[in-house]
Order: sequence, then C-alpha cells, then structure tokens
Amino acid sequence: MEEFWFYLNLGFKHVLDKNAYDHILFLAALAIPFSFKDWKKVVLLATIFTIAHCTSLALAAFDVFTVDVGLIEFFIPVTIVLTALFNLIYVFRDAVRVGMYLHGVVTAFFGLIHGFGFSNYFRLLMAEEEDKVTPLLGFASGIELSQVAIILSILGIAYLAQSVMGLRRRYFIVAFSLLIVAITIPLLIATFPK
Repeated sequence: MEEFWFYLNLGFKHVLDKNAYDHILFLAALAIPFSFKDWKKVVLLATIFTIAHCTSLALAAFDVFTVDVGLIEFFIPVTIVLTALFNLIYVFRDAVRVGMYLHGVVTAFFGLIHGFGFSNYFRLLMAEEEDKVTPLLGFASGIELSQVAIILSILGIAYLAQSVMGLRRRYFIVAFSLLIVAITIPLLIATFPK
C-alpha cells in the first residue's frame, strides 16, 4: 500500500509541477468552453485523458510500445494550441454546446500523446518494480485528483469572471484561449524538431 501512495503522490505532483505547466495549460484549454453546471462533463473528459495518459505509461512500462520522446515533446504543445483553437471555432460558430463525442475522442488521443511524453521516465521508475499495476494505479489516481482540482479551479474562475464580474461567456472563452496559445508558443518554438 505504501507503494500505491508513493505513486499517487508522484502523479499528483506530475500534474501540478510548475516547471511542467503544459499539463495545466491543456486542462485549462479543455475546461474553458464549459460552465460550472457542466462540471461532470469536464471531469469525464479529464478521466478520459487520465486513462489515455496512463495507457501510454503502461505500454512503456511493460515494454510494449515506446516512442521518440523528442518528437512527443513537440506534439504536447501542439495539443494545447489545437485545444485552444478548438474553443475559438465553437465561439465563432456560435455553438451553444460542445460535442462530447468528438471532444472525448480528441481528448483520448491527446492523452496518449501527453502520456508518451512522460513514458521514458516512468519506464525507468518501473524498471525495479516487480508489480507494475499498483504503481500505475497510484499514479493514475494522483493524476486524476490533481486534474479534478485544476478543472474545478478553472470552472471557478470562469464562474467569477462571467457571473460575478459580468464578462460575457464568449469573450471569456476567446480571451482565455488566446492567452493559452500565447503562453504555449514559446514551448512550440523550444521543442520544434531540429
């Protein structure tokens, strides 16, 4: 059980690491088009992301499939930018609802990419472990808990901006999405394959 808690803590810190803020940016972009009343939908998307993320880790930990991390490091900020741009498409199409099926499929695919970005490090951690399932479940639990905290924080910010401060939902989504794109551009440049 101690092993489970160690990896849960590691998963929690993995998402909330200020030096690896790409995870937080992705979750923010994912949550922006939703309102607080839709929190269950966003948590479902976060769970889909966690499952896909941990699938990549499991594939690497069990030596089933590995990828070039250098290339993945570039695709991670691409997923953030695409998610933010996806928000803008909905705003400018005046869509009231975000399609959950498409959103879920894209989130799962992006979760695989993000998971492979951490897979080599995770595989090294697992090298000495006989039981790889317990650490994987602990890590997944830590990721999920931290993601839910981030998503609820983003939805809380959206509620304050829109309901308390009176900012129109459309302007909030556009401003926040553009801010995420602006923050992500240096990551794209720094990780661009040479």
